[in-house]
Amino acid sequence: MLRCSSLFGLSCIIMALSVYNPNLLSGLIFLALSLNGFGGICLTFTSITLPNMFGSLSSTIMSLMIGSYASSAVTFPGVKLIYDAGMKFDMIMWIWAGLAGLVFINCVLNWPAEGFPTPDEVDYSKLLTNQAAPSSEQKAVGERLNQKNGDVRHSTEKLPNGHDADAAPSAVPFRRSVFSPIFLWSLVTMGMTQLRVIFFMGAMNKMLEYMVTRGAEHPSDDVVVLAEETVSYYSGIFGALQLLCLVTCPLIGYIMDWKMKECEEEVCASTGITQRPKRDRKIQKVTNSMRAFIFTNVLLIVFGICNLVDSLPLQIVTFILHTMVRGFIHSCCGGLYAAVYPSNHFGTLTGLQSMISAVVALLQQPLFIVMVTHLHGNAYQINVGLLIVSFTGFLLPGYLFFHRRNLLRDHKSRDGQPAGQELQALKSTEANGSKPHSNGSAAAEA
Repeated sequence: MLRCSSLFGLSCIIMALSVYNPNLLSGLIFLALSLNGFGGICLTFTSITLPNMFGSLSSTIMSLMIGSYASSAVTFPGVKLIYDAGMKFDMIMWIWAGLAGLVFINCVLNWPAEGFPTPDEVDYSKLLTNQAAPSSEQKAVGERLNQKNGDVRHSTEKLPNGHDADAAPSAVPFRRSVFSPIFLWSLVTMGMTQLRVIFFMGAMNKMLEYMVTRGAEHPSDDVVVLAEETVSYYSGIFGALQLLCLVTCPLIGYIMDWKMKECEEEVCASTGITQRPKRDRKIQKVTNSMRAFIFTNVLLIVFGICNLVDSLPLQIVTFILHTMVRGFIHSCCGGLYAAVYPSNHFGTLTGLQSMISAVVALLQQPLFIVMVTHLHGNAYQINVGLLIVSFTGFLLPGYLFFHRRNLLRDHKSRDGQPAGQELQALKSTEANGSKPHSNGSAAAEA
């Protein structure tokens, strides 16, 4: 977080300095934009670990943060209004650098030196033993909670630090997470969705213009003026609707956190008796992720259908669906990775997924060229093709359905074992390093 805010602030300073002598310092703009993009996206990914502090509401908080990131595009017209009002560009950049400095100071004062543990990695017995003279009842509660959530000291998912790295030979290798079916199917879903939403953003003005001019090669002056006004009007609506990401993203987070409170053990304050959780945490996370992806893909299909209708007023509905899908898909993917993968793999997997999705999204450029040249601005055929491709987004929740069924079967078989056999099986599983989060790999592979 410190490095990210520093790079972002440095990029703003470089852009402010380049204004004083554009002819000599204009070459620094490329460096400034590179630092700006790298620092900004790393700042976003780093802050995603913050929701681990909120327990069963972690996915809701994560979706809220992703929604704020997705709706940040609305700041562009705000900055443009400030610039048109008379404020100089270099002053705007200096103010932005100052805001990045505030983020840096906040990280120094408030951000912990160690990463936020997930609920599955909290060592409750260690917390209790740090208290003065813990009672035998408190120790028993801590041990029961460790059996449910995993002991940080013995978890194979803990990120090794320093000398502890050699003490974790059974840690889940990153290669296994990358080549797991869930991650590979998520690459297909994210790449397809990114291509769909980015192509719409890039070709939106041309598609709106075509609805007015009907593809005429030499439209009249009145039609040209009407097309410009229409594009400007609907583009302004599209920009203002970006704030919807901040409002709608908590909805998908709520779906991801559905009934997670029932996955926690409840300890009676009077008797000290621990009640067994009503639901298994891992199964509930996979179930919620499956529902969230299905809901997001349904919205994407409806968005694609509305995009085929030649109606300007209906495009406002298309804008709303586009904004929701753009925020939802990132929240779904982040929640899924947090649910099924080790926490020390989360950032790398998220970055790898974003990089591959960005490479796939580069296909929007040749599609845009084909639309402008060969199709004369008519994107109907391309939109039909993208709508058909959008159905591949249901492959990931389809796999999650079968993966969930396997988890349910394993959960029932564990419940049916006698206590001694279950303890022996758990010890055997821990020895093989397969106790932590299931990442969609087969049991034999784990």
